[in-house]
Amino acid sequence: MVQRKTKIQPKKETIPSSEEVKNGKKRESRGADSAAARPGGGIPKSSVFTWFVVLALLGVWSSVAVLYFDIVDYDRVIARAQEFHMNFSDVLQGKLKAYDSDGDGDFDIEDAKVLLGLKEAQRAVRSSPEDRTAKKVTEPVVETANQQATKKQEEEEEPQDSLPEYEPEQTESVPGSEDIESEIQAPQPLPPIVQDDFIPDDPRDSLHPYDDDIGSIDTTGALLTEPPPPAESAVESGQYETSSKFSQEAEVIQEVKDSEPTTEPEPEPQGETHREAEEITEKQTEDKLKEKAKKKKPKLLNKLDKTIKAEIDAAEKLRKKGKVEEALKAFELLIQQNPQSPRARFGKAQAEDDLAEKLRSNDMLLRAINSYREAADLPDVSPDLLRAALKRRSERQQFLGRMRASVATLERLVHAFPDDVSLKNDLGVAHLLLGDNTGAKKVYEQVLATAPHNGFAKVHYGFILKSENKIEESIPYLKEGLESGEPGTDDGRFYFHLGDALQRVGDNSAYHWYELGHQRGHFASVWQRSLYNVDGLRAQPWWTAKETGYTDLVKVLEKNWRTIRDEALSVMDQNTGMFVPEEENLREKGEWGQYTLWQQGRKVGNACQGVPKTCALLERHPEATGCKRGQIKFSVMQPGTHVWPHTGPTNCRLRMHLGLVVPKQGCRIRCTDQIREWEEGKVLIFDDSFEHEVWQDADSYRLIFIVDVWHPELTHNQRQTLSPI
Repeated sequence: MVQRKTKIQPKKETIPSSEEVKNGKKRESRGADSAAARPGGGIPKSSVFTWFVVLALLGVWSSVAVLYFDIVDYDRVIARAQEFHMNFSDVLQGKLKAYDSDGDGDFDIEDAKVLLGLKEAQRAVRSSPEDRTAKKVTEPVVETANQQATKKQEEEEEPQDSLPEYEPEQTESVPGSEDIESEIQAPQPLPPIVQDDFIPDDPRDSLHPYDDDIGSIDTTGALLTEPPPPAESAVESGQYETSSKFSQEAEVIQEVKDSEPTTEPEPEPQGETHREAEEITEKQTEDKLKEKAKKKKPKLLNKLDKTIKAEIDAAEKLRKKGKVEEALKAFELLIQQNPQSPRARFGKAQAEDDLAEKLRSNDMLLRAINSYREAADLPDVSPDLLRAALKRRSERQQFLGRMRASVATLERLVHAFPDDVSLKNDLGVAHLLLGDNTGAKKVYEQVLATAPHNGFAKVHYGFILKSENKIEESIPYLKEGLESGEPGTDDGRFYFHLGDALQRVGDNSAYHWYELGHQRGHFASVWQRSLYNVDGLRAQPWWTAKETGYTDLVKVLEKNWRTIRDEALSVMDQNTGMFVPEEENLREKGEWGQYTLWQQGRKVGNACQGVPKTCALLERHPEATGCKRGQIKFSVMQPGTHVWPHTGPTNCRLRMHLGLVVPKQGCRIRCTDQIREWEEGKVLIFDDSFEHEVWQDADSYRLIFIVDVWHPELTHNQRQTLSPI
């Protein structure tokens, strides 16, 4: 038997896996064959774990990549989620609000308990904010609510338009060069609201209306007061069809009575309680009147305008935003499409008015003036628009110095609205601006015949009477007009002239009115009552040459006083011993003459030809010859003359008096409460914005040389830019 040799294969060593070793014992290894021998094959557990780890790592790295490269906008996702949540909550609350059982305004846990029958409904009685407010409001507020409802109904029935508010700066006016400067502030018209850069088209019609002050001094006796504030104007308040303030009050009182509910009568309060109740009632009535005035708006649209109201509003919106050129084009296009539209033409005029202000153009302003007239001339123009257009036209005509044209425009307005007292008052002012005191007087007499308590008419009528030297007659009108407190009456010149009139009749209550004028801010003090001032200047009645800083000028005058005296005597009328009579109504009695060399910083005609040496001396001193708010003149006063207490118009100058011919006794001057006398060859210096008075009780004439100089504290720029007086 043959034995076969078998080859013995070496046994392979295997490393036990973690599954093959447990508790230190080696478990039987499962070979590949055994795995293949399993029914159905299958994946080992270790492979499943490996794939799980791989997938987990992929997820982590994907998240890192999303965050690092900002692939997803998480803020946007979160915002949309919040928006969805809010919308869903709103919808849910809206649908579930019907199940709100406790009256707290939303659906919550307590409401759910009631819905599920776990709790009885206990709905709270809650008052709305409107209800709570209604309990606190008194009867006048109820009336206000009625007015608001009425206004809302009117607005729904008829569209309304309103005028824009426009308040240009006020500047100081300039008197005409032909005026003689006054040592007292004589009656003088105030120009309308102006701007410095405009140039009057026709200076012959008026004083120059374009300087820094709102008024100036002359001898015409004319006065133009400022127009009433916008809150009281007819355009703003809409009080076109009401003839007076008193009828308006009656109308409001009647409305209050109609709106008051019927209540049991209360016992009438006594003593202080009664007075307090009356004051409260008056205040409530006044508040209602103001509230009613604010609610009324001018109705500027006619039937045609209402059909294009959207286009008009769009153009007006451009104008109010300051896009004046675009607004003007829009209104011009509207006029091309609707040539009979008054509101479109009025808007065009307003845009041109604004553009003239922007461009500082008189030509553009003339276009606006013509456009206002075109708007007023169209058929079917509403009364409110007719009034607004013509009133603005008259104001702009006054601005350009066209006083006669302004009077004609206002006369048309008065004819269209004969019951409107304010328009007649404006017409009276226009006559005063024109220097036509007679025409103004007739207008104010008509106003006072129909409205005897009109304060505006009273102060102006009293002013005119005083300019006619009817001193005693003027006092009650000036006093009652100021006491009325009506718009346009609180003017420093009315306090000034009332006090002056009282002084002239010997009534010491003049200083009471001066004190009131000071308290109202019109006067620097009871003594210093000038109206055209620069704030902050040193104020004292008497000055020394050293204090003024003009010692060189004083030395020249005192050194050459005989030369100056001799030239003055050479031009004096030897027969009468007079110069040109003083025409400013400052004398109680006597004779007082003046010979003027410089006026408002300029030589007067050929006056220096008669006194060449005197003028040559002064040419070297521009503080005197360049003083636009002063004069250089000779002054002669005859025996028996008394000059009323008066003040100059401005605190911007000081006044020098050089004695030339002075009697030894009887001539004296008072400034405030200090009295001094002149000496030949000596200079007195005082501030004539303080009250001063002169007596000449000597046996012969008194001759002095008056030289006005700039206040030493005025800067060079101020001296160059201040307007002349």
